[in-house]
Amino acid sequence: MTAPAGIIGQRLKRVEDRRLVMGGGAYVDDIHVAGELHLAVLRSPFAHARINSIAAERARQMPGVVNVFTAADLGARNGPIPSPVWAPPALGLVERVAPFLQPELMHVLARDRVRHAGEAIAAVVATDRYVAEDALAEIEVDYEPLTVVSDIDAALEPGAPLVNEDWPDNVAARFVVEKGDVDAAFRAADRVVTARLTIPRSTLTPIENRGVVAEPDRRSGGLTVWSSTQQPHYLHRALEELLGIPGDAIRVVAPDVGGGFGVKSMVYPEELLVPVLALALGRAVRWTDTRRENFVSAVHSRDQRHDIELALRADGTLLGLRDRFVVDAGCSNIEGLVCPYNTAAHLPGPYRIPALRIESLTVLTNKVPNAAHRGAGRPEAVFALEGALDVAAEALGLDGVELRRRNIVGPADLPYDVGIPYRDGKPLVLDGDSLGCLEDAVEAIGWSGFRARQDELRLAGRYLGLGFASYIEGSGIGPYESAHVRVHPSGRVVVTVAAPSQGQGHETTLAQICAASLGARVQDVRVIQGDTAALPFGTGTFDSRTAIVVGNAVAVASAQLKEKVLAAAADALEVSPLDLDVVDGRIEVAGSPGAGLTLGQLATRIGPGTGRLGAAGPGLEVHSGYELPSIPFSTGAHACIVEVDTETGEVRIEHYVVVHDSGRLINPLIVEGQLMGGLVQGLGGALLEELVYDEDGQLRSGTFMDYGLPRSTDIPRVTLLHRESATASNPLQVKGVGESGVIPVAAAVVGAVNDALRPLGARLATYPVTVDRVLTLLADAAARPVAERVAV
Repeated sequence: MTAPAGIIGQRLKRVEDRRLVMGGGAYVDDIHVAGELHLAVLRSPFAHARINSIAAERARQMPGVVNVFTAADLGARNGPIPSPVWAPPALGLVERVAPFLQPELMHVLARDRVRHAGEAIAAVVATDRYVAEDALAEIEVDYEPLTVVSDIDAALEPGAPLVNEDWPDNVAARFVVEKGDVDAAFRAADRVVTARLTIPRSTLTPIENRGVVAEPDRRSGGLTVWSSTQQPHYLHRALEELLGIPGDAIRVVAPDVGGGFGVKSMVYPEELLVPVLALALGRAVRWTDTRRENFVSAVHSRDQRHDIELALRADGTLLGLRDRFVVDAGCSNIEGLVCPYNTAAHLPGPYRIPALRIESLTVLTNKVPNAAHRGAGRPEAVFALEGALDVAAEALGLDGVELRRRNIVGPADLPYDVGIPYRDGKPLVLDGDSLGCLEDAVEAIGWSGFRARQDELRLAGRYLGLGFASYIEGSGIGPYESAHVRVHPSGRVVVTVAAPSQGQGHETTLAQICAASLGARVQDVRVIQGDTAALPFGTGTFDSRTAIVVGNAVAVASAQLKEKVLAAAADALEVSPLDLDVVDGRIEVAGSPGAGLTLGQLATRIGPGTGRLGAAGPGLEVHSGYELPSIPFSTGAHACIVEVDTETGEVRIEHYVVVHDSGRLINPLIVEGQLMGGLVQGLGGALLEELVYDEDGQLRSGTFMDYGLPRSTDIPRVTLLHRESATASNPLQVKGVGESGVIPVAAAVVGAVNDALRPLGARLATYPVTVDRVLTLLADAAARPVAERVAV
């Protein structure tokens, strides 16, 4: 199958926007079932404690309270569930890397011990949410506080308290990725630079919080579950395993979802608790978390520390890389190697590094579990490597652009085998135009004239800085996806896919792919998504995979349907299929204008109730699947100019440049929306967002009073440019874009701030770049002897 043309590449407005903007969206909170009950969750105030007893009788006796449930009340339906909540690494990766990985088990409610503040320990079901919330205060829990493991250093101390009592220590995962002779590379180096770089803990705060509604089905003995999830089929499998109910009796629907970004990509205890209680009570149950609950129970992200070394020749040529990074997984490493290995795989970036050794350690602490958020380990990798490159450039007296130019993968290197496996266990091979992206960013940001302007303004007391960051993004991880495409007698084409949307524009993108492959009009294509009853085979929306895996499934099914359409039309019109084509929803006969018929007319002739099969069989529909043979890698470069006010500590971004290569663009308008959305999230992380815990494991920045988010007025002038390098990895020739915008932002911003502050001897090794952090850094630099202020 070749890539469809025509409608692909057009800047079509999103078809779903009018419905959503006009209030026509249907989110979980819009789903109401007659006689539904409301759930409220009692959460632990302690980060680490033993539960000696729970007394809930007073709560049960309150008017309007239906019942109170603890782990003991749920019995076997409290878990544990070893899978599919915890996914093992790919066989190829195990063979190549041999990682150590402690398996994780999930319980719906805490049993005898809590491991983070905010963990669910009891649930109240009532006729009203306010009643349920009031009843929580009447539940008495006898806690025995235990020693808190507050950070990674404490967790790794010999004899440290165990987060999981049945583990020998707090190490959840460990692996080493190697390529070449690293020790020889460092012995041969003219210069070795080292850096300790820290990526803070953060979270994602979509407009729509998490929510679940479950309604029992008396006839089937199963139930229907509506959840604001990115992976309804993933949740379906978890419910099937926990409930012991045949999968065909369980339906999971992800309706409109108000943002996900990874925070809704895993199965949560509440998504299991609500269905369990609905079945137990024989009535519909609903739950939506509060914003405070979201901070202390939805997964966090990032939280890594890198000790990285680079070996270089005097001319800046990279010889080797060593890195040891530690991930704070919180109290549960619920996604295994997803984030740590993503970090390791992306750490070499788009650069030629002949030898490397990357050691990763994932440890448990008494915090909210850490998992994948937009970027999922990739921003951490870029921050570590690009930060080390900036240190190396300064040490060698080179401009950062020149150092990058001398090492970045160029057209002559492609396809470039990095020499290590990707997360799927297959070779990590780059085929994007990384050098072209860097050069575009260099030109667009005005690099050639920046240094003179920087020197001139510094004489006037203004400190400007310029930062660059290049990146790669592996996208489209498996497994497969499937698509069902059907021509309705009305002439409409109905496309059904498993993966739901959280605002990415799937209804438009997939309609374009179908229309191009089938020959239909985009406005005649309707997309159904995220319903396990409508399509039981599929995975979900994560890892920038929808355009690649789902899109190609739609293209394959639509192309197969076109063949079926031509065969049926040839039979009906008594011509050869070779004399037919489908254009704008009409089957045309070559050389005979007006002799054809529409897709709807053809479907009516052989559809249900016609009594005719025709050459194509009953109905015009195809169900087909697609599995990506190899992972495509997007690439790009960001650049920004900042001004740092050394009196107030304020950082202002003057100009930001985004250059991205995601292969063939299906809809440039949607691609740009994804890149801009990722950039804004990245700016929030770089400048504002940080989850801060105290030594008792209490979250101190768990409200919007303390956890800052970017506003529209915070967004700088942005120049966005595209490159479209072909990829042979899939018929549509597309690469991922959903996470790309966020990946290099912190590295570029911090690099620019460090460039501005270099004359003052100050260097950031973490972010966000807050006013307090900048002022503290400047004060510390000023207190050091002059000779030590520019130490690298």
